[in-house]
Amino acid sequence: MPKIEKFCANGVFDPPTYSQGIKVSDAQSVLFLAGQVAYDKDGSVAHRGDFKAQAREAFRCLKALVETAGGRMDSIVKINTYLTDIRYRADLVPVREEFFGKKGPASTLVQVAALAHPDWLIEVEAIAVV
Repeated sequence: MPKIEKFCANGVFDPPTYSQGIKVSDAQSVLFLAGQVAYDKDGSVAHRGDFKAQAREAFRCLKALVETAGGRMDSIVKINTYLTDIRYRADLVPVREEFFGKKGPASTLVQVAALAHPDWLIEVEAIAVV
């Protein structure tokens, strides 16, 4: 099992919701997980207009992918989150905490002009070690 340590350097702000750095040792595999969005069972957009539901679905998909590869949510060391409107940030934090707890992995959050379908509001990609 890999050893995963969250860290922050002296003099660098240590935010309460994500980690500035992750050190991984003794890892056997590194997973690069594609951006996850809210698909329904037919591959169409799920939860149109409902940001929280789309966010929950994206994180659920990441969880399923990492668990299929033998990991857990704390195996995820880095996430990149893309929002179509930065004002969704306030709604994102409690959903992300449902999956990662208060102190999640190293994280980047950006607003983008659009995702692959105009009804998707969020996409999340990740790197995990198992």
